[in-house]
Amino acid sequence: MLLLLYIPFSCSAQQYNFVSINYLIEQEVGRIILTEVYDQLGIDIVITPLPGKRAQYEASIGMNDGEIMRIYSYGKENPATTRVPTPYYNLETMVFTRKNSGIVINKASDLSKYQIVRVRGVKHTQNVTRGMENVTDTDNTVQMLRLVGDGLADIALTNKMDGLIVLKNLGITNIEAHPHSLDKQALYHYIRKEHTKLIQKVDDKLKELKQSGELELIIQRAENEVFERKTNYDDLQ
Repeated sequence: MLLLLYIPFSCSAQQYNFVSINYLIEQEVGRIILTEVYDQLGIDIVITPLPGKRAQYEASIGMNDGEIMRIYSYGKENPATTRVPTPYYNLETMVFTRKNSGIVINKASDLSKYQIVRVRGVKHTQNVTRGMENVTDTDNTVQMLRLVGDGLADIALTNKMDGLIVLKNLGITNIEAHPHSLDKQALYHYIRKEHTKLIQKVDDKLKELKQSGELELIIQRAENEVFERKTNYDDLQ
């Protein structure tokens, strides 16, 4: 009897704990995608949303097993984690301005003429504004877009889908996205470097899903779920 009790316990699947950046739509999509990927591997994961800098800090010191979604350059800055080689999503860095503002942004250097707001700890917007002094960090996309809508900032920078969904949910009609994104980047899963076997398993599964076309179907389902979800953005203030 003791042996029988011991066997299920010893064979139980290990659980991994990852973090995401809170309040960003692409991260919500990533939570759904990666959960499905790990489910197919038979591995349990828990994903905890945190502010961007806090998420990076916890991953770097080993308080968790890594981050679900970051751009390529994150790996260069965080040697404690390893980039799963196969990207599984992407984001567009988009400029949002008040309608009829007359602001035209063709390249990142054009941003230096205006007052910019971005979400604290988000790498892709940090990269395009590096070295600029006319930048204010906010806690989330809601705060950022409201500052632009109220005329307290000129430009909000975020992922295209993130900005459009928040504008729709808030009912803000005096802000628009520029017709072209500043940048489009692949997004990767980062895992603590000590989990060598896990990194390989996840990469193999992502390659398999990409090749079969199933990953695209998972992405579509995840995006639809996030779009349809009724989020109470008043809680984000």
